[in-house]
Amino acid sequence: MWASGVARNDAGELTLDGLAVSELQRQFGTPLFVMSENDFRARARAFSDAFNNAFADICGGVDVYYAGKSFLCTAVVRWVEEEGLRLDTASGGELAVAARAGIPGSDVALHGNNKSDGEIHRALDMKLGRIVVDSIAELERVARIAGNRGETAKVMLRLTPGVHAHTHEFIATAHEDQKFGLSMAGDSTEQAGLSAAEEAVAAASGHPSIELLGLHCHIGSQIFEPDGFALAAEKLLDFLAAMQSKYSIVLPELDLGGGYGIAYTPVDTPRPAAEIAQAMAAVVRTKCAELGISAPRISIEPGRAIVGSTTFTLYEVGTLKTVRVDAPGADGSKSGNSGETGKNVTYPRRYVSVDGGMSDNPRPVLYDADYSAILASRASAAAPQLSRVVGKHCESGDIVVRDVYLPEDVAAGDLLAVPGTGAYCWALSSNYNYLARPGVVAVRDGSARLIVRGETEEDLLNRDMGV
Repeated sequence: MWASGVARNDAGELTLDGLAVSELQRQFGTPLFVMSENDFRARARAFSDAFNNAFADICGGVDVYYAGKSFLCTAVVRWVEEEGLRLDTASGGELAVAARAGIPGSDVALHGNNKSDGEIHRALDMKLGRIVVDSIAELERVARIAGNRGETAKVMLRLTPGVHAHTHEFIATAHEDQKFGLSMAGDSTEQAGLSAAEEAVAAASGHPSIELLGLHCHIGSQIFEPDGFALAAEKLLDFLAAMQSKYSIVLPELDLGGGYGIAYTPVDTPRPAAEIAQAMAAVVRTKCAELGISAPRISIEPGRAIVGSTTFTLYEVGTLKTVRVDAPGADGSKSGNSGETGKNVTYPRRYVSVDGGMSDNPRPVLYDADYSAILASRASAAAPQLSRVVGKHCESGDIVVRDVYLPEDVAAGDLLAVPGTGAYCWALSSNYNYLARPGVVAVRDGSARLIVRGETEEDLLNRDMGV
């Protein structure tokens, strides 16, 4: 759950690369996202090395695109480029970060189900390596804009292979009933037996302003089981071979997306990058041999799996209170007679309030995401007490960690650390209740620097134009 370099010093205080959390609070305040730069770089290299080694004999290697939507700033873009990865973006704003960081446009991809004309123009201005097209209507828009500019857009088609990912329904993205991608089902267009995916391939091949690079899919996020990735790869390779046979269209690239899970709690069991890579390579190798086709150039898009565990959020404890919670007994009865076998029982639950909450981590509210927490500012020999870590917002659902055992002597002023907050926490943060969004600190070799400045109240008020 933690970045390499996280430890406790002789005083029992949590440290990152030897830098104590109390010092981080003194310099930067709380809440605070604390990221290990060394760990980020190591995880990026691990994915690149693992997939390039696994696919070396199949297609000469793999293009690894860091999924910027998980967490993006100019420093991270530079790390990505320096470690030999490419960058996946999903909006004009993310493209702007990429441009400011100076990464070559040829190493950048643009996603999105509803790209604006402005975003398409920006992608062409930056000479992006790929625009991932999400619908036939969007394909026509990209073709028209590129044609009017006298240019050629490099395009991949995002397909929905109909694979069920074992994850929360809100982050499963390859089933039919959702907003992303071109359906591979044969009845998805008005032309009998012709899927939207096939219609898009034929249409893209007929546009002189489109260079069709290949196919893309993404089956979801926070996935541990390998079956979905394997099945999606097989389905897309079948489709690729069918297009080659039917239309003599050779599609040279295949992007298998991301979605690899990480450990948020001790019960999570993510797979190492090398294991994922070898499993996917075996499927591609076998399937291409079975189909009698040359393997396409493979690309992947890890985001959470690179940045998620690099970061913890540091909070200061404020108010504490303990309530009594009723729970059914062994026979499920609800008599209310506590302490009797088979009857309703009560137990204490302590609420530990911190100085952040759903504004810096909305994932528990959005899809019941689980996290863990520890007392970070000191060691404690006190007995563990079942606790619920909550934020300071005017919402009863403002829960940071639903259930965690913390020492019973936790008190106001203590610091808590919540691991695994590198992905989709700062990126999804808000100003609810007019809280300023926290800063992000990168720690490397015992030295900390801000890579994203925390907001101030003045920042918020500067956007208020008055009456």
